[in-house]
Amino acid sequence: MQQEYKKEREFLCKSLGLTIKKLRQDKHKSISHISDEYDITKTIWAYLERGLKDPQFTSLWRISEALEMPLSEIIAILEKELPENWNFIDK
Repeated sequence: MQQEYKKEREFLCKSLGLTIKKLRQDKHKSISHISDEYDITKTIWAYLERGLKDPQFTSLWRISEALEMPLSEIIAILEKELPENWNFIDK
């Protein structure tokens, strides 16, 4: 059970990272520009975009500000990218 949760968590982090990367690229913003302007380290951005870090809520909020869009919109985009009926619990 714990192994399955870890696998699903990694999948979610990877999906979130891809979503954040796509949104950043769509807005033509470099990691360096965002890091400097919004005080989010390049390392955090790189880890997030590669799905290697499970971000804190406050980090997600700052990312949404850097991408100039509500966090709820980022989450809605992510939900559309996940497989239908995806969840942690019913595995």
